[in-house]
Amino acid sequence: MQEQQLARVQEIAASYGFDQSNLIAILQEIQADAKYLSEEALTLVAKLLGVSTAKVYSVATFYENFSLEAKGRHIIKVCAGTACHVRKSQPIYDAIAAHLELSGKNKTSADGMFTLETVACLGACGLAPVMTVDGEVYAKMTPDAALELLQDIRAKEGAAT
Repeated sequence: MQEQQLARVQEIAASYGFDQSNLIAILQEIQADAKYLSEEALTLVAKLLGVSTAKVYSVATFYENFSLEAKGRHIIKVCAGTACHVRKSQPIYDAIAAHLELSGKNKTSADGMFTLETVACLGACGLAPVMTVDGEVYAKMTPDAALELLQDIRAKEGAAT
């Protein structure tokens, strides 16, 4: 992890008074900055708060919203809830995974642009199937529409499709 990122971790912990009762909030803010929790960040948090590294890891792994793996610049979430599943959200996920050449546990594209995840529900059942990109909701998606959206994002960033 870069020195400036570690300095940012220290700054975040300091903003909470190095108080271990604020561990979750500290981890949330670190993740918001870096998009994941690195081993170095977790170790530094433990040291700064005066708690064991095991305690910090146990909190980071207990909550599903924390990620210990680096994520892409754009986070894609495909809803797998009942309404979306019935309206064929799985083929959307499969098309995106194939397009990004993801396999096994790998959820981030090789170029680091996209991370693909599923979520239990996005709360937009009437718009199913739904996906989000960086928190923006896209309703009544199809595999083709999803791939077109990714190509549009790449084009806006000047990347090859």
